Amino acid sequence: MLLERFYNDLLAQASYLVGCQETKTAVVVDPNRDVDRYIEAALHHKLTISHVAETHIHADFVSGARELSHKTGAKLLLSGEGGRDWSYGYVQSDGATVMHDGDVIDVGQVRFDVRHTPGHTPEHVSFLVKDLATSDLAVGMFTGDFVFVGDVGRPDLLERAANVRGTMDAMARQLFRSIRALKDLPDYLQLWPGHGPGSACGKSLGAMPASTLGYERLANWAFQIDDEEDFVREVLADQPEPPKYFATMKIVNRDGPAPAPAPTELPELDLPAFERLMRAGAAMVDVRSTADFAAGHIPGTLNLPIGSSFATWAGSLIRYDQDIVLLADDSKRVAKARHGLALIGLDRVVATGGSWLREDWIITKGPLQKVKLLNAKDVDASNRRVIDVRGASEWNEGHIGRAEHRFLGDLSASIDDLPRDTPIALHCQGGTRSAIAASLLQAKGFTDIANLAGGIQAWKAAGLPIRTGSDDA
Repeated sequence: MLLERFYNDLLAQASYLVGCQETKTAVVVDPNRDVDRYIEAALHHKLTISHVAETHIHADFVSGARELSHKTGAKLLLSGEGGRDWSYGYVQSDGATVMHDGDVIDVGQVRFDVRHTPGHTPEHVSFLVKDLATSDLAVGMFTGDFVFVGDVGRPDLLERAANVRGTMDAMARQLFRSIRALKDLPDYLQLWPGHGPGSACGKSLGAMPASTLGYERLANWAFQIDDEEDFVREVLADQPEPPKYFATMKIVNRDGPAPAPAPTELPELDLPAFERLMRAGAAMVDVRSTADFAAGHIPGTLNLPIGSSFATWAGSLIRYDQDIVLLADDSKRVAKARHGLALIGLDRVVATGGSWLREDWIITKGPLQKVKLLNAKDVDASNRRVIDVRGASEWNEGHIGRAEHRFLGDLSASIDDLPRDTPIALHCQGGTRSAIAASLLQAKGFTDIANLAGGIQAWKAAGLPIRTGSDDA
């Protein structure tokens, strides 16, 4: 058996190619939209992709399973355990094989035993893998978003992201039972999860690429709680806010994702064309670093620096009906941003612009806009309105006493009460989210915005006081 892991750092997402070296066939598990990557890997290993499998209907990226199946002729393997509301809508049209608990799928000498592991989602399945050429004992399990390193998949997404009311408690109880149902499996079993740290599909994912069931039984908090009521309380507590685009992804992946559009060369805008697109409502997204953006940018642009949270904030702050212009000073950064947007279905990237736009702006319009950077003691001594854009659980753990909590993902909808000339200091944990928030507020017409350098970490390091959620009760 051959196993190759693919990790996308823009999504904190793992997918896998599993090959039988005897029959030269392979299955790809949980592919994202970058399908050519799997095809190239199979060619490298002299394998034919015969099957494409999904553990569940994904919320955080556009699935590549359907497109990979179309490109390779591979058989689609999709869960049939979701019930009517969360069944795949393209099973018949694509001739997919519907999997149920207890099914066995052989790909050459590699055997997949299907286990229904609901909790993160109703239809979630995991794959127990056997290398029959070596042994009839299971070697590992593809756990998808069921069990991570150090954590388990969150059970609240259907309610909080997809607006299926009243499901959190029931899904948490299913998750508890799915974990307990692993008791028949050996400690040595390798676990290959679908996500790493930075994913919003859990709250405390570990960075190791794989683990063992025995280690998770010892170290993973979810395996330490034997009482169902205690587990439900703990698994639902302090979950991060789900990104806005998760609801869209659920529907897209359930009903049938379209192929990624063929890449085209992006036109480079001059300033008049840039302004026309801005007036037409396009999202002008500056993907340079937060420091470069703060030092000088064209007014009305949104700063989304490339990094592990790029897709999260792009999907939360850009509408799917908007054209998108990418601003950067190098083509590699533009290409990575475009790729990250495509992974979550934001395909309407229409043009790009570089340093020449800023130079033309200075010549024809005047100075660029900047973001003030203030240290903790300057903010403390100022009369600025302090806005904390972190998540609710971070706020409850400790916050600046006079701060207001306005989560970044909800910021656009929560600022109507603020006069545009209000002096504001924004902060988050370390400074990146508040830098994004600063660009958002400036684009909305706020004229006196500052960012707290180093975030609340710098506030604490300066010895300034912190309040906790219970202090406000």
